[in-house]
Parts: sequence; C-alpha cells; structure tokens
Amino acid sequence: MNFNKLYDVSVPIHPGLKVWPGDPLLEIEQADKISEGATANVSRIKMSVHTGTHLDAPVHFIEGATGIDTLPLEALVGTVLVVEINPSGAHIEATDLEKLDLPDTFERIIFKTRNSEFWNDNTYFRRDFVAINPSGAEWLLQHGVKLIGIDYLSIERFDCEDYRTHHLLLSNRVVIVEGLDLRAIEPGEYTLMALPLKIENADGAPARVLLAK
Repeated sequence: MNFNKLYDVSVPIHPGLKVWPGDPLLEIEQADKISEGATANVSRIKMSVHTGTHLDAPVHFIEGATGIDTLPLEALVGTVLVVEINPSGAHIEATDLEKLDLPDTFERIIFKTRNSEFWNDNTYFRRDFVAINPSGAEWLLQHGVKLIGIDYLSIERFDCEDYRTHHLLLSNRVVIVEGLDLRAIEPGEYTLMALPLKIENADGAPARVLLAK
C-alpha cells in the first residue's frame, strides 16, 4: 500500500492519563535500570485493557462471548468514513444519522464530535461526552456497519444503566473502537488500521490506530 499521509489517532499512554471512573489507574515503572547496574532497562505497566485508545470485545458485556483475540481482521483494516457530527441533543440518535449525507453502503465509520477537544486538557475525566444512544446503534446495525469508532473513552453515555448500545453492537459482532484522538483529522474517507494487542480471551485491548490517505 502507498499512502501520502499517515495519521496516528491513538492517545499516548502515560502516567496521569485519565481512565473510566472505577477502572484501575495506569501505573508505569522501571523494574530494571541500567543506571542501577542492570544489563537493560525493563519497564512494568499495570492498567485496564480499556485504557486510552482501545477496542472492546463481545465478552466485555456478554458473559461467555468471544474475546479480543477473535475479532475478525478484515473488520479492523479497510476503508473508513470519518464523519463530523454535533448532535442537537446530548448524544447521537438515529435522527442525527438520517440527516448525514452518507453513502448507500459503508462498513466502517468513525465519529468526530466535540469530544475531540477534551484531549486538549486531560487533567480530569469528562462525563459530558457525546456518545451513541440505542436508536443510533440500531440505525447503524440496519445499515450493515461492522466497525464504529468514537473520540472519547466510551461509545455509551456515562449515565446509562442498561448499556444497551454496547449490548446491541457487541451481540451483533460490531467492533467498537473507543478513545480516538481526532483533533487533526478532517472528515472524509481514509484507510483504517486498528490493531489491538492479541490478549487471549480478553474483554478489550489497547490499540495503535492509524488513518491513512
């Protein structure tokens, strides 16, 4: 593949990176140091698999379902639409999606919202992020989408109780990519490469996500 430009839309993993409330805090430390006599520098990391830019697996919300290592590779690489959307309500609904001038068929879609600006100040967790409500999830399912990405730590609104959006998408084998940094990305068509760590049976995994033109 020949590309004119590659964009890294992953959030850097660093101490102090904000995580979902209640998730394990990110810890990075050096276990071995050359400066202290070791033959090599070796670091240790402790974190949730849903830290920063990551993918969700069906087992994240569906007991007994498949893990991150079984996600279909053909869903993780290919043409993707980046759509800028600022819904009239708090979250993306089916009516918002109906208003978009989308192609008749598309398999992957990433939503750029006002969430992207939250990465300018990552000193605290934002609860007022834009998410996708169940009607939006159902609309996307009806249009055959197999991968959906969004520019904050969850595709589900913060105050939900039934996690209906996650259940709808994951039960239909739709790949969810969360925590994207889209500040430098203009709407349009790109080639997506979203490859999570291959952690056996895990409910999610951090990922390095690239967009290419």
